[in-house]
Amino acid sequence: MTSPLTARGGIVDAPAANRGGIRGLQKLTKLLLNVNVQNGLGPIRVVLSPGNTVGDLIKEAVELYAKEKRRPLLSSPNPACYELHYSQFNLQRLREEEKLMNLESRNFFLCPKLNDGVQRR
Repeated sequence: MTSPLTARGGIVDAPAANRGGIRGLQKLTKLLLNVNVQNGLGPIRVVLSPGNTVGDLIKEAVELYAKEKRRPLLSSPNPACYELHYSQFNLQRLREEEKLMNLESRNFFLCPKLNDGVQRR
């Protein structure tokens, strides 16, 4: 009797139903995102739907950071006090209404918003 996965010469053959997907390409249902917090140790791993926004990711990351009791403590538990960047070396912040599926990366940097009085776009 043959199992659903048959080894042929060291190569595993998946069932024919899985080849090509069901009716073409399958949709992404969840994204694993890594968020590094300024002065934090190690990234926070967040799982969200591709339709969620950067604002949702900020909110979830701040909540998880506090829930896991990570150090150093955040200056504020309010997600509106933070902004997200692609990295700590990138000065351009991500727009809060931007969809996660449209972003160029799955790794981000969270830092407090600067209160310099300058209007950002």
